[in-house]
Amino acid sequence: MSLRRRCTRAAVAAGILAGLLVAPAAARAAAGPGALPASQYTLTADYHQFDTVNAALVSALGTAAVHTVMDNANHDRTALPSTFSVAGLSGGFRFDSGDNSDCANYPQGITTSRDAVGTANGGNYDGHQLVLVSWYTKDGCDGDQARSRITLVDWDATYPNKYRKVLLVEPTGTAAAPDFKDIPIHAGGVSWYGDYLYVADTGHGMRVFDMRKILKTDTGGTADQIGRQSPTVYYAHNYAYVLPQVGTITSKTTSGTNLAWSSISLDRVSKSIVMTEYTCQSGCTAYPNRAPRAIRYPFASTGVFAATTTASQALQLPWYNLNGVASHNGRWWFNSSGQKKLYYWTPSAGPATYSWVSSGESISYWEDDTAADLLWTLQEGVGNRNVFAVEQAAYDG
Repeated sequence: MSLRRRCTRAAVAAGILAGLLVAPAAARAAAGPGALPASQYTLTADYHQFDTVNAALVSALGTAAVHTVMDNANHDRTALPSTFSVAGLSGGFRFDSGDNSDCANYPQGITTSRDAVGTANGGNYDGHQLVLVSWYTKDGCDGDQARSRITLVDWDATYPNKYRKVLLVEPTGTAAAPDFKDIPIHAGGVSWYGDYLYVADTGHGMRVFDMRKILKTDTGGTADQIGRQSPTVYYAHNYAYVLPQVGTITSKTTSGTNLAWSSISLDRVSKSIVMTEYTCQSGCTAYPNRAPRAIRYPFASTGVFAATTTASQALQLPWYNLNGVASHNGRWWFNSSGQKKLYYWTPSAGPATYSWVSSGESISYWEDDTAADLLWTLQEGVGNRNVFAVEQAAYDG
C-alpha cells in the first residue's frame, strides 16, 4: 500500500473518531467570473536565454539528477498534527521543526511530479513521486526578499520521508568565467511540466528552469557567500545544489493594466498554465486595489510555449486576496487567503463557496488513475505549515 493511501486511511479514521471530517457545505454565490477578451493577453518565450553561461556552469560544476538529489535528501518531513482537519482530507505532511517555524523563509507555490509526467509510471519523475514547493527568503525575519528556493519532497512509501532544498539562481558572467546570483522573487506559484519548471515572477511573467540541469555546488563557505569564488569553487549560501534559470516567459497585455503573476497552476487536460492575481477590494498599499483576473495560456504541441502565445481564456473575477488557482477539465478553483474561502466555478454550473484554511497558498491538481483525484495545497503561516491534499470531489460544487 502506498504511503499516501496509508495516510488517507489514517486521516479518515481520525476524522471519524473525532467527528471532524464532514462533507463541506457549498454556498452558491449570485455572480461568478465574467469573460474578458483573451486576445489582449500574450506571452513571449525564450528558453535559451542563458544557454552559453549555463553550458559553462555545467562544465565547471557538473549536474545532479533528481534521483541523486533525493538520494542525498537531508531533511525529515513529519506528519500532519492530529488536530488538523479539513473536509475531504487525503493526507499530507509538515516540514521539519526548523522550517515550520522559520520566520525568514515562506512556502508559496506547489506542484508535483503528477504535473510533470501525469499518471505514467505511478507519477514518478526520475524514479520518485515528488511534491515540489517554492519558497521565498527574506533578509532576516523583517527584511526584504533576498532569494528563492524549492524543496523536493518524496511522497512515496518506497523512499524515506525526506526532502531536499535547492536554491534557485540566475546565471551571470561569461563562458570563460561563468557565475550565478540569487533570484529575489516571491515565487508565489510554480508549475512543473515535462522537464521544465515554471516559477511565477510577480510583475513580469514566469522564470523557466530545467530539472535536468541541477548543479552541484560547494558547501563550507559562509551563509552569505553566493557564486564563483575561484574557477573551481562555487558557493550558494551553503546549499549543495542550485537550479539555474534557463529562460524567461514575459507577459504582455493590451488591456491597459499589467498582470500581477501571483500564482500559477498546470492544467494537464487542456495542456496549459493558468494564472491569477492577488488584489484587494480596497485599502491595500502593497497590492493592487482592483478586481483580479485569471488567464489561461496554452502550450504548443511541442509541450513548451511558442515564441509568442495568445491566451485561450481570460476571466474577470469577483473574489479578492487570491493566493491559489487550479483548473482541470473546464473546472476552476480559487483560494482566498484573506477570506479563508475556496471558490469553485464552471461556466455551466456557476460559482460555489467553501470554508477553507487560513494562510492558504497555491493549489495543484493531482490526477490518479486508481483513486480519487486530489487538490494539493499548503499553508504559509509560521508554525502552521501544513502541506496537504483533499479529494477534489469534495469541492466541485
